[in-house]
Amino acid sequence: MPVLPPSLSDRSFWLGLLPPLAIGVVSTAAATFVPTLGAPVLAIVLGLVLGEVLGQPAALKAGTTFVAKKVLQASIVLLGAGMSLQQVAAVGWSGIPVMVGTIVLALLVGALLGRALGVERQTGSLVTYGTTICGASAIATMSVVIGAESSAVAVSIAVIVLYNVLAAIVFPYLGQAMRLTAESYGLWAGTAVNDTSSVVAAATSYDALLLAAGLSAGAATYAVVVKLTRTLAIIPLALWQTAREQRGNPETGGGKPWWRLVPPFLLLFLLAAAVRTVGLIPSSWDGAIKWLAHFGTAVAMAAVGMSSSFAAIKRAGWRPLALGGALWLVVSVSSLLLQLATGQLQTR
Repeated sequence: MPVLPPSLSDRSFWLGLLPPLAIGVVSTAAATFVPTLGAPVLAIVLGLVLGEVLGQPAALKAGTTFVAKKVLQASIVLLGAGMSLQQVAAVGWSGIPVMVGTIVLALLVGALLGRALGVERQTGSLVTYGTTICGASAIATMSVVIGAESSAVAVSIAVIVLYNVLAAIVFPYLGQAMRLTAESYGLWAGTAVNDTSSVVAAATSYDALLLAAGLSAGAATYAVVVKLTRTLAIIPLALWQTAREQRGNPETGGGKPWWRLVPPFLLLFLLAAAVRTVGLIPSSWDGAIKWLAHFGTAVAMAAVGMSSSFAAIKRAGWRPLALGGALWLVVSVSSLLLQLATGQLQTR
């Protein structure tokens, strides 16, 4: 008889799945009555409240961590099943000028502002890379490359989490105020929101706003493609940072082989799009696939909220928070300006 891995055979793992699942159900149901809020926004707020009430018990950690990462990644793969490879390529290619421009600007501002604010070097680098590329994933990768101390990783993660939560809540309403089309909003969210989880949440909530207004949606799929394309920037930047670290100290900067820097769920996303392209996924499944993707996003965002800690953010201090906030603003504004300059900014 096969034996389950320790995490799956542990009752606490399954116990940790229940709160985010329950919040996902409640949020999805509530969003049908209040579509302007959106299930992901409701889920992350409820998750934050529950996390503060429960105090993040260790017995739930394995389950909530699994939901926050794996369920979200599965939801992203499902979004890929709703697109053809031609659509993926077109979206990714059209967004490159905006993505490259925001990345270069954020790296320059991060280096200069980090020094001006007196942020510790490792912390400043991790906050900059986290804001510039893909949030916690970039921090995890670059922390290995630069040999960062655990304290620097913890502080930078706390900063990124704060702005992830804020983005998931406020971006849909900012997009609504600017009357952005689904495509323009998707490009904006995909480049200006730190972590993939919050990109999906912010874009899914915006789709809910568009549908409530009787308009066509599609921001979530667009934003995911932009974000995953942007995530690939971790490969050249990690290689560059590795070479830089090795020049300064041959004993550091070991890093990983470049091919191991590609997130597995990105490959699965492309595989799902390929399966859709060859016609193995009928268009009649689109409604069910999209619902599962959005429900999975709400469940994952509940787990993200439960895993967040106001105390950790407070301990980070004002300097890293100021750096993260300034970079977030720089990327958000420059993304819109670059869209305007390249003729991609569209309003309804």
